[in-house]
Amino acid sequence: MNSSVKSPTLPATAAPVLELRGVSVEFGSQKVLQDISVNVHRGETLVLIGESGCGKSVTTKLLAGLLEPTRGEVRWDGRPVRSRSAREMHRDRLRFGYLFQGAALFDSMNVFENVAFGLRENTTLKDSQIRDVVMERLREVGLAEAVAEKRPSDLSGGMKKRVGLARALAMSPDVVFYDEPTTGLDPVMSDVINELILQTQLNRKVTSVVVTHDMNTVRRVADRVVMLYPLSRVAPGQPQVIYEGTAELAFESEDVRVSSFVRGEAGARLKEMYAA
Repeated sequence: MNSSVKSPTLPATAAPVLELRGVSVEFGSQKVLQDISVNVHRGETLVLIGESGCGKSVTTKLLAGLLEPTRGEVRWDGRPVRSRSAREMHRDRLRFGYLFQGAALFDSMNVFENVAFGLRENTTLKDSQIRDVVMERLREVGLAEAVAEKRPSDLSGGMKKRVGLARALAMSPDVVFYDEPTTGLDPVMSDVINELILQTQLNRKVTSVVVTHDMNTVRRVADRVVMLYPLSRVAPGQPQVIYEGTAELAFESEDVRVSSFVRGEAGARLKEMYAA
C-alpha cells in the first residue's frame, strides 16, 4: 500500500464518526425523512434496511454530506458539517469511499482508469505510483491484472461491483458506503461481495454503512441494523426508525413491521394494502 494516498486520519474521539440529529428532508411538498437521529460508530458496520422509498439512500447521502437536511444537523466526529468551509468539506469527503448501486463505472474508461480516477483528481502521485495502487486494489477484490484493460461493457455484474469497490478503496478511505452492493447478483457472487465487505472492515479497520434489501447481507455483515419505515405510513407522533439493534434480534422482533420485512412475509403488508 502506498502510504501517500492515505486520507487524513479521523481524530481519536468518543463522538460518533457520523451522526444525524433530528434530521428531516423535504423535496418540495414531499416529505421523505422526519426527525431522524442515527449514529455511526468508529469501526462498525451499520446496515440500513426498509422498504423501497423509506429514505435509506437519502439517509446515506446525508451522512456523506452529499445532501443537506431541510431541518436538523449532520455531524462528522462531533462537529457540524455546516460549520466546515468549502475547502474543509472537500478534504473531509476524501475520507469516504462509495460503492454505488450498479457500480456506476465510467463507460468511456477502462477498468484501470476507473480505479485511478480519484487518485488522478486528488493526489500528486506519479503514474508509476498510481499503477501500483490500482493493481493492488484490483488484487484486493480478487481481480486479475488483465482485467485492468477491459471496458465496463466487457464485465459481468459481479466484476463491475468488484471494480466499483476497488475504486472506492483507491483513496484508502476511513468510511465506506455501500448502496445495494448485492443487487442483481447470483447467490454465490452475492456472498463474494459480502465476504469482501467483511475483509475490508477487518483488514482496513474502516467504518461501513450498508444499504440493502438482502437479508443474507444483513446476517453476514451487520454489527448493527437500523430499519426505517416509509414516512407516508408512519402514524402521527410515531418514530420513523422502527428498529435498531442486532440482525439476530430483528428476526425475533415483536413489531410485525420488522419481523415480516426481514423474513420476507407479505401477510401484514397485504392486509394493509387491501384495507387502504
